[in-house]
Amino acid sequence: MSPPPIIKKSRSETVGIVGAGRFGTALAALVGEHRHVLLWSQNDAVVSEINSEHTNHSRLSGARLPDSVHAIRDPAELAAGARFIVVAVATGQVNSRAELLGDVLSGGHVLVHAVGSLAGPRDQRVSEILLEKTPVARIGVLAGPAFPRDLLSGNFSSMICASEFDEVTAEAIRLIAAPPRLRLYHGNDITGVELSAALAGAYTIALGLADGLGVGPGTRATLITRAVAEGGRLCSCIGADAKTFSGLAGLGNLLVRAANVRGEDAESTYSFGLRLAAGENAGDTLAVGARAALAVMRIAERHGQRAPVLQAICSVINGTHTAAEAAGMAAGTVARHE
Repeated sequence: MSPPPIIKKSRSETVGIVGAGRFGTALAALVGEHRHVLLWSQNDAVVSEINSEHTNHSRLSGARLPDSVHAIRDPAELAAGARFIVVAVATGQVNSRAELLGDVLSGGHVLVHAVGSLAGPRDQRVSEILLEKTPVARIGVLAGPAFPRDLLSGNFSSMICASEFDEVTAEAIRLIAAPPRLRLYHGNDITGVELSAALAGAYTIALGLADGLGVGPGTRATLITRAVAEGGRLCSCIGADAKTFSGLAGLGNLLVRAANVRGEDAESTYSFGLRLAAGENAGDTLAVGARAALAVMRIAERHGQRAPVLQAICSVINGTHTAAEAAGMAAGTVARHE
């Protein structure tokens, strides 16, 4: 049996993580096996629980965190202790956390976010918000089919890190990747990866709707094929690579989200689609994929882009059509090139 790795606590070898939710703590548990990790949470109870000598455990994620993971409450401590920082918070927290980070970070930091949606009243990509509210220029995105449960159990997982800066993707691979448990691919199409991740959540609702209606495998496969074609067009209309949606951030993300997973990691967006198909109202609290669907539909409309699958999803969310009516509407708008 090989001895445990010697974990360095230098700033260049430390990974900072913003957010102690399920994904943030699962990533901390994995990375903490070979790196020092600073996990920033604004919840005093969570910080105390993680740092407890008796538990070192997060009830939220189910992760038993290594001793190399240290939870902190002060963002200045995060900025001082880690140069490479991963933002892994809920969409609604992006703006407030970015403002706090903007007060303590410098141009020497590297920021990578793992937020799979658009944020704010202007339907911005998270990288745009981080650029706007912090002095950091070297920014990237992490996306792909990596569930917290898989990160914790040792199952094979893959994600893509995309950035305009090769240094960002190289640092992400050096500090975060833990093959074969977590393999990171790299790319430069940050716009496409961010939009693809948001679209994956939106199209997950479509698959939930389809499964809730009891469509056959052929119809389901057709829906996925159309979503891939439509997602590629939407990426292209904002200047991204149309092929990006066919990769891990888009299609890969979609397939794992809508795999009808049971238990703690079950995708709430897929369940949201099932509930809509059963006739439930969307309600005031929308799933992340629902907010993404509405946001991307607004972007499509601003660019004059045809998006019948997305439009059908939004019509059910808005209550203007039933799931069956929306399915018929989408089926009647098939284009020959799809």
